[in-house]
Amino acid sequence: MPPCLCGSLQTQSTPRHATLRVHVYPCPSVVKYSGFPTFPVPKPHLYLLAALLAALGISHFSDRIDPYHLDVLTGIGINIILAVSLNLVNGYTGQFSLGHAGFMSVGAYLAAAVSLFLGPKLLGPEGGTALQQGCMFLAALVAGGLGAAFAGLVVGVPSLRLKGDYLALVTLGFGEIIRVIFQNVEFLGGALGLNGIPAYTTIFWVLAFVALAVFVVTCLVNSTYGRGFLATHDDEIAAEAVGLNTTHYKIVAFVIGAFFAGTAGGLYGHFKMTITPTGFDFTKSVEIVVMVIMGGMGNTLGVILAAVLLTLLPELLRPIAEYRMIIYSLLLIILMLVRPQGLFNFKLGKAKT
Repeated sequence: MPPCLCGSLQTQSTPRHATLRVHVYPCPSVVKYSGFPTFPVPKPHLYLLAALLAALGISHFSDRIDPYHLDVLTGIGINIILAVSLNLVNGYTGQFSLGHAGFMSVGAYLAAAVSLFLGPKLLGPEGGTALQQGCMFLAALVAGGLGAAFAGLVVGVPSLRLKGDYLALVTLGFGEIIRVIFQNVEFLGGALGLNGIPAYTTIFWVLAFVALAVFVVTCLVNSTYGRGFLATHDDEIAAEAVGLNTTHYKIVAFVIGAFFAGTAGGLYGHFKMTITPTGFDFTKSVEIVVMVIMGGMGNTLGVILAAVLLTLLPELLRPIAEYRMIIYSLLLIILMLVRPQGLFNFKLGKAKT
């Protein structure tokens, strides 16, 4: 194969004439052809693959982990999914939603209904093989996530033209409406909730969806398209002035956040094996909002650390059960007074100058 040559043109002008010079030299950027095409894999995809392999490895040795510690780790993973998904709405897009527990309940009930009512018909009386159960569980989680995403779309289209406190009130009302609906639908157990949900949730599924949620949110906000979320957060009026449809970005954030909240609800229902409407009330929404605020709005790593801390803190205070919630509340108040910008609101690396 002949060598690759690169060139450049230079023009020199004089008062009477112009001289054109051509410089030819070997191209230094030529990569030798090895016979096999190479396809570079982006780093986020490699991190996702590594996280999935790590989840598979942890799941393989989960029988050696203390059951109590495994339950706590599962709860941490579910809260991370909830906090990271809400951070896309409240942190990166700059909205204020108080109805995340409502989306979680939609996913939990829909996924549980698929497993309870559709599962026996597809898997048979024997319950099917482990692979069939895994596929059934994945389908139930996706169904729960899509149902929650649709609920997010229904709520988002009419309400996301509102801002600030008005949007918070609308999302709060949505969460309460969903809770009351589930509480009065006898087909879904009514006030007693759904019981006997198959225990399909394992540490692998939880860690896999944690990795997927972090991957999607991180790649989305760091992409060219995702800059629209940050522009909506920084100055919505200026973003609209340059042609951005801020309502569109808010709806997309709501739908994606609701989808992952729904999958977290499905994981929660198949972990606890029973769900009730009171488990998805206003208190649960506030708990998720506190994780986002403590971790630092728009800081994925900080939100993850806050979710871990706020899940472990009640467990660490369990020996003093009668004072546990009082101490827990006082610690939150102190942290908000000392670090109003968030306990873990820091950036990795040095800022560019």
